Amino acid sequence: MARHIYSCPLRWSDMDAFGHVNNVVFLRYLEEARIDFMFRLAPGDGSPSFSGGSVVARHEIDYKRPLVHRHEPVTIESWVTKIGAASLTIAYEIKDADVVYVRASTVVVPFDLETQRPRRITAEERHFLEEYVDDGMNSAA
Repeated sequence: MARHIYSCPLRWSDMDAFGHVNNVVFLRYLEEARIDFMFRLAPGDGSPSFSGGSVVARHEIDYKRPLVHRHEPVTIESWVTKIGAASLTIAYEIKDADVVYVRASTVVVPFDLETQRPRRITAEERHFLEEYVDDGMNSAA
């Protein structure tokens, strides 16, 4: 099992009035990591995988520790916990080497932009996603 690793810079504007990264901003961090995972790492040169579009059907997020602004980026690890016929679930940890700030998951539905309807996951997409399947049970608490 592999995990996708994304190095996410923190921006001064990400902070709230209490000096922490705002809770809504964490969803943007997850989006950056998810887009990097699904589009940049899609299999094969010129592959149409995931390029047709996708929509978020659900987010779950657990805030574990406050994150304050600093110059060093935060690491976002992503992996797949479920692959269905027409959806997948991506899990994440936003962390440093020894601190987990957020644990989250997103249900993503591939979407056909031309017909404006959900579509099934292709065999090529499934093959790519299966390399990242993990139930996440080995993560530190």
